[in-house]
Amino acid sequence: MLRGVHVQDCVDDTLRMRCAAALLVLPQGAVFSHETAARLWGGVVPSRSRVQVTVPYARPIRRPELEARRARRMPPALRLRGLPVTGPERTFLDLATRLDLVDLVVLGDSLVRARRTTPELLVEQARQHRGPRAALARRAAALVRSGVDSPMETRLRLLVVLAGLPEPVVNHVLRDENGGWTYRFDLSWPQVKLALEYDGRQHSEDSRQWVRDVRRREDLDGRGWRLLVALSVDVFGTPGATVDRVAVALRQRGLVVRTSDGWRGHFPSRG
Repeated sequence: MLRGVHVQDCVDDTLRMRCAAALLVLPQGAVFSHETAARLWGGVVPSRSRVQVTVPYARPIRRPELEARRARRMPPALRLRGLPVTGPERTFLDLATRLDLVDLVVLGDSLVRARRTTPELLVEQARQHRGPRAALARRAAALVRSGVDSPMETRLRLLVVLAGLPEPVVNHVLRDENGGWTYRFDLSWPQVKLALEYDGRQHSEDSRQWVRDVRRREDLDGRGWRLLVALSVDVFGTPGATVDRVAVALRQRGLVVRTSDGWRGHFPSRG
C-alpha cells in the first residue's frame, strides 16, 4: 500500500484502505484533507494519485505516496469510519485554493447530495472564511444547490447561469391532474414550460430507451412543454452554441433575455 506497509492481496485497494495504511506512518495529529477528504465524504473532485494529508508543522513527512502539508495551526478533525478527516465545510473551503469555480460548485453539489452538508451551511461558513481565495469560496457556495443528480448537471446549470440567463429550477416535478408524479426535469423554467436535461447515455445502442424517449417527448409536447437535451460535447466542446440554443428557446417561450460572456473563462470552447 505504501513503502514498508503491506496488506494481503485479497483486500481491495480502496482510498479508505490507503488512508488506513497511511495512518501507520503518519505523525500523531495528522488529518486527511483536501481532495482525499472530499472523496471520503462522498464529494466529486478531480482525480489525484496521491493521498492528501495535513500534518503538524513540527512533524514533517516526506513520502512519495503522500501529498503532505505542514500547518502551524491544525484544522479541526472529525472521525469518519475511524479516519481523522477535515469536515465537509472545511474541506470545501480548503479546496477553494486548488479548484476553479465550476469544480468547486461540483464539489458543493455532490457533498449536499451525499447529505454531508447543506447549501445554507456552506454559505454561512464561506461568509465567515478569511483564508486564501475566500471570495471564490463565497461565490461558489452561493451557487450550490440541493437535489443535483450529477456533476454534468451542475456544469450545465453553471454554463446557463454564468451566461447571464435566468437560473433554472433543479429537479422540478411535473404532476398529473390528480397530483401524481409523472416527470422530473434536471433543469427547467416551469413558468414557460421549458426543460433542459443532460443526457450521457448512448441511445443509438439502446433501441428500447430510444422508443421510451420518443413517447416521452410526445407526451410532453401534448402538455405544452419543450425539452432541450444537452450532450457532453455541448458542455465541453461547443458551450457557446449551447448558450445560444437555450437563449433562443427562452425567447421563443416569451422571456426577454440577454446573454453575457461570463461563461467563457470557465467553459473554454474546443469546437
